[in-house]
Amino acid sequence: MKSLVPTILCAALLAACGKTDDNEAANREEAIIVRSEGQKALFDLNDLNRAIALKRAITDQGLTCKQITASGFVGRYKNMDVWTATCSDKRQWSLFISANENVQVRLCDDNVKLGLPACVVQPGTEGGSGLDEVNIVNAE
Repeated sequence: MKSLVPTILCAALLAACGKTDDNEAANREEAIIVRSEGQKALFDLNDLNRAIALKRAITDQGLTCKQITASGFVGRYKNMDVWTATCSDKRQWSLFISANENVQVRLCDDNVKLGLPACVVQPGTEGGSGLDEVNIVNAE
């Protein structure tokens, strides 16, 4: 009987090792997303203002984009928001925006080769140039 007690005790301790509190497990599964005000604002901008912001981010990197014709939110990658913008010259850019609002811009064609997310826009985040809205207002 004395030799059986340590065995049962060890088995009980081993069984308890894998158990966690349900709240603790749920907290670990929730991802913490930190977004700056600028990152949040991109979701709320109309098409024209978002096109202006994304074009500015592209040209600030020394790249060329005469006009944004389409844009949208791709998703999150390593704590950065990823947006895509297509320019009138048909080049599609991916913009990686960090919480401190630093921006890295890459051609979408290079993303898959580099192991980065493909430039696939999430439904409901699509946007155009916004110029159609401006032309309608000016025509009235």
